[in-house]
Amino acid sequence: MENHQLILVLDFGGQYNQLIARRVREHNVYCEVKPYHTSLDEIRALRPIGIIFTGGPNSVYEASSPKCDPALFELGIPVLGICYGCQLMAQVLGGEVTAAQDDTAREYGKTKTYYDTSCKLFKGLPGEGISWMSHGDYMAQVPAGFALVGHTDMCPNVAIADETRGFYGVQYHPEVNHTESGTQMLRNFLYEVCGAKGDWTMEDYKRTSIQAIRDKVGAGKVLLALSGGVDSSVAAALLAEAVGKQLTCVFVDHGLMRKNEGDEVEAAFAKWDINFIRVDAEARFLGRLAGVSDPETKRKIIGEEFIRVFEQEGKKIGQVDYLVQGTIYPDVIESGAGDAATIKSHHNVGGLPDFVDFKEIIEPLRLLFKDEVRELGREIGLADYLVMRQPFPGPGLAIRVIGDITKDKLDTLREADFIFRDEIAKAGLERTMDQYFAVLTNMRSVGVMGDGRTYDYTLALRSVTTTDFMTADWARIPHEVLDKVSVRIVNEVKGINRIVYDITSKPPATIEWE
Repeated sequence: MENHQLILVLDFGGQYNQLIARRVREHNVYCEVKPYHTSLDEIRALRPIGIIFTGGPNSVYEASSPKCDPALFELGIPVLGICYGCQLMAQVLGGEVTAAQDDTAREYGKTKTYYDTSCKLFKGLPGEGISWMSHGDYMAQVPAGFALVGHTDMCPNVAIADETRGFYGVQYHPEVNHTESGTQMLRNFLYEVCGAKGDWTMEDYKRTSIQAIRDKVGAGKVLLALSGGVDSSVAAALLAEAVGKQLTCVFVDHGLMRKNEGDEVEAAFAKWDINFIRVDAEARFLGRLAGVSDPETKRKIIGEEFIRVFEQEGKKIGQVDYLVQGTIYPDVIESGAGDAATIKSHHNVGGLPDFVDFKEIIEPLRLLFKDEVRELGREIGLADYLVMRQPFPGPGLAIRVIGDITKDKLDTLREADFIFRDEIAKAGLERTMDQYFAVLTNMRSVGVMGDGRTYDYTLALRSVTTTDFMTADWARIPHEVLDKVSVRIVNEVKGINRIVYDITSKPPATIEWE
C-alpha cells in the first residue's frame, strides 16, 4: 500500500499470527504479513515504520528453529517481539533462552502481570492486569541494554525494553482478547514508539484494491464464485466496481445450501449490473460425495468440483483469464499457511486441485478478517442484509452432515436448521450471536413418539459469539428459546428424535463440527 505508513509483521509460524495484523489495522495503521525469512533488501524497500515478530511453536535455541537476519536490528526500525519473537530478539542480541527447568518459569493461560508504566509500551495503562501466557521457555539472561518492564509473581522478565533503540519484547500475547489492555499496548507501540499517524482506513483499502484489480485484469475476463455469503458478495461488489461487465458471477447450486438459499441468492443479485449464471449441479456433487464420510475428503472433492464447474462455465462464455474467490484470513490461517499447523483445509484454499485452468486466482479479501469484510461491504454500499448474512462454509451442509451424505439427510438438516434460525429471529437474538446452525450427527438413539418406539438421528445445535472467528465462545441462548426449537424440530422434522446443544468454545473445538 504505497503512500501509507507500514507496520511489517514477520511470521514465525504461530497460530494467532494474523490476529496481530487485525489488531494493527484496528488502529488505522496499514500492515503486511511477511515470512520470517524476508530479505533485508525487501524490508528496506517496504520502508516500515515498525516491525512486529509473531509467536511460534519452536524453541529459539534449536538449530532448526526459524530465525531472522541479525542485521535487521541494525536498520534503526523499532521492533516488538511477541512470545517466540521476544525470545528470538533476546537470543539474537546476546541474551540466553533455555527450556524452563521448573514451574516457576513455565506459564500458560491467564496470568496476573505487573507493568512498569513509565515504559512507552505501557503508557497510560493500569500497573497490573491479566495477560495470556503460552511459553515453556525462559529468558535466563536478557541482553545488555534491556530493562525489565513487566513481571509476574513467578517470572521476573515477562516484558523487556531497550527504549533507546526502540526494541520491546513480551512473553505473553497482547493480540488476544484474554490479555487486558493488550490492544492498547499494541497501540502504544504504533503511536508512542513508531510514530504512526493512523492514515489507513477501509475507504483507502477499497480504493487501492479497486485500482490494483484494474491494473492486474486489464481487458481480461473475470469469473467469480458467488455463493451469496458475505465474503463472495463483497468480492462481487468490489469486482463489479473495478471491472464492470468484464465480470461474470457464477452461482453453483450444489445442493448443499440452506433452505430456500439458492432462490434467495439469485433474487439478491438479479438487479445488479453483472453477468449472473446459476448452475444446477446438485446431482454432480452428490454423485461425487456418495459414500464419503471423511471431512477432509469431502472438502477436497467439493473444492475440485467447484473449480471444474467454473472452468466449464468459463469456456461457455469464452476465454476467462481470472478466477475470483472470497478467501479471507481465517481460511488461510486454518489451512496451514506458512509454518503454521494445519487445522483443516478450506475448499477455497487447501482444497484446490493441482491444475487450475485460469491464468491466475484473484483473492481481494485475503488480507481481511470477517468483521473487516463486513466493513468493506458497507463502504462499497451493499445492503445490510447481505453484509450481515450468517457465515456459511464453502462446502455448505456437506460438513454439517456428519458421516456420509444423502439427499434425504440434507433435506432433513435443511428443515431443522431453518427452524433453529427462525426461532432465533423470532426471539430477536440474531445480533447477539455471530454464527448459529444445526448439525446432523451420525448418531442414532432410541426415542418414544406417541406410543411407538423410534430409532432416529440426534441433531446438534451450535451457536457462538466471536469478534474474529479465530477464538469463539458458545452463546448462552435462553432455555425457553432452546425449548421452542427442540419441540418444533422433533414434531416437524421426520427422522430426528433428540436435540443437543454444543457448549464447547474455540479452542479447543472449532466453530464447525467438520
